[in-house]
Amino acid sequence: MTAMATDPSETFRQEAQELLEQLEQALLDLEHAPDDTDLIDTAFRALHTIKGSGAMFGFDAVAAFTHHVETAFDLVRKGEMAPTRELIAVALAAKDQMRRLIEQPATVSAGAGEAILSDLRRLMEAVTGPVAKAESDWRIRFRLPKDAMATGTNPLLLLDELRSLGTAHVIALTDDVPLLEEIDPGTCYIRWDVTLQTTHPRSAIDEVFLFVLDDMELNIEPIAAAENLAEHRSDPPKPAAVAPALQQPPTPSATAEDPPAEKTVPAAAAQQSDPHNAKTVSTIRVPAERLDELMDRVGELVIAQTRLAQLSSSVADLAIKSVAEEIERLSAGLRDITMGIRMVPIGSLFGRFRRLVHDLSRDLGKPIELVTTGEETELDKTMIERLADPLVHLIRNAADHGLETPDMRAASGKPATGRIQLIAHHAGAQVHITITDDGRGLDRDRIRAKVEQQGLVAPDATLTDNELFQFLFHAGFSTAREVTALSGRGVGMDVVKRAIEGLRGTIDLSTNPGKGTEVTLRLPLTLAIIDGLLVRVGDARYVIALSAVEECVELPAAEDARTQGRSFLNIRGDLVPFLRLRTLFNATTPPDPYQKIVVVASGDLRVGLAVDQIIGSHQTVIKSLPRLHADVAMFSGATILGDGTVALILDVAELVSFGQLREERARAS
Repeated sequence: MTAMATDPSETFRQEAQELLEQLEQALLDLEHAPDDTDLIDTAFRALHTIKGSGAMFGFDAVAAFTHHVETAFDLVRKGEMAPTRELIAVALAAKDQMRRLIEQPATVSAGAGEAILSDLRRLMEAVTGPVAKAESDWRIRFRLPKDAMATGTNPLLLLDELRSLGTAHVIALTDDVPLLEEIDPGTCYIRWDVTLQTTHPRSAIDEVFLFVLDDMELNIEPIAAAENLAEHRSDPPKPAAVAPALQQPPTPSATAEDPPAEKTVPAAAAQQSDPHNAKTVSTIRVPAERLDELMDRVGELVIAQTRLAQLSSSVADLAIKSVAEEIERLSAGLRDITMGIRMVPIGSLFGRFRRLVHDLSRDLGKPIELVTTGEETELDKTMIERLADPLVHLIRNAADHGLETPDMRAASGKPATGRIQLIAHHAGAQVHITITDDGRGLDRDRIRAKVEQQGLVAPDATLTDNELFQFLFHAGFSTAREVTALSGRGVGMDVVKRAIEGLRGTIDLSTNPGKGTEVTLRLPLTLAIIDGLLVRVGDARYVIALSAVEECVELPAAEDARTQGRSFLNIRGDLVPFLRLRTLFNATTPPDPYQKIVVVASGDLRVGLAVDQIIGSHQTVIKSLPRLHADVAMFSGATILGDGTVALILDVAELVSFGQLREERARAS
């Protein structure tokens, strides 16, 4: 099994993705530290590598476009040009164009790229002086048909036409010329390799070959795309001893003007420079699909191990019990390692939002600072991917609705620059992600008026702040006074809520008027395997996520009789509403004499779940419900138990909301 697909273009795309992210981060940092030579070198090196590798892997348009941006940063590196905000803005736009040229070249507009290069030339001419007409370097390789001279085509005249366009360096390639006694005087055996420096456009070169174009072999490419191949022609790469995925794409040879190596180097480079550390820095690329397949197999193994453990408990053979315990230990270790492989630092996600905040600051005319904490916090890669859109919505809302304009902030005694914070940390088996801003906070009266206007609540209804703010997550709800390019259409917050609940997480919102707003996302570490509490209700068994369980208590029969119809329990002085799952799930068997209460929490809300029996902890491999049952709100999935039967996984957030609603109705009646 190879490490990844061996398609060279895919290898380049993956490496370019990392280089573009590195370039973007360097540019954003450079805006705040324009004198940092390390950042300048990092940006230049990323551009240099993208250009060279693009040429090597056949992405000629990428190489040609990047060459111009690299030229500008070469001036910055030499101290001849300052990394102004305007230059960084153009460079960021160029970075986006490079990404489009790499990912979707067929859809890229040439006009967009030319507009970026025009802005770049204007900035460069401000320090280098205007030029009458820019020269371009081209590499032209061609082979005429074998009967070209017999049909009247003179290659020397073609070469003379190329020389008339500018400075041409011509090399005749005689590899295919046969021995003297085998030569046919009427056959053309020679190929030509021409380097041309000209102020004429590409179309002028095409016109030279206009009348022989159909029958000849012709390759015309910018010199930026060709120079890399020329540097490596004398030393062709040897066959790789390892899969291509393990190698960095070749980069052009360093010149005397190249910057020193960066502080952060690719793992492969680090391994070559220090073989003693190879064991600690060696990495391998594996397609995400294979990790998903591995996780599925591990899940099946955990289910099989559970069944084996159950079978071994019913026999007296110590040897079988010993083997079952050993397999349990090994499967647990394999499960932990596999889940660890899927874990990714959330900093890889947080880093994407620096550009978002940068652009929002420009578009809204508000100076905004993004502060991130806990970037090292790890989360399942699937969670990382699915969190991107919800966080984009929340950050945009914070910037647009939360943060005031500089004038308004000054009037409130705040600094002109608004602050948005992204904070991540582990909390048991969960990860909490908090988005805060130091803006105006939520306007409770305005939200209440909008809620009543839309008929979502009666005018005389009593609502807590938490209950009121939950209406912000209703589809189509918006308090914006006007529709802008960023917000005001009531689209976004409902998407956030659905996305977070789809990840089996919860979302809480709090505000301090005049001080800011805080949104907290509580998410499980992984979507694949969880620690669960297995319970029985009637003849059926259910799983509750252990991370949501606060405590388990017994409900005496006398207490149960007294609370019939009241549905709340006094736990150490606190009234906790509880749900009788037997009633909710229509259990027909007689109840156990002593009901158990499992107290679960979702955010600040607590609800008790009355069950017949608490069986114990259970390693739960989560299986999605079929489409027919996907909209059943009480359940978030299913799992297979050791005896082969299915147990449904309870959706704690939905049950807590349901319990709170029942309590409110009981109070109102």
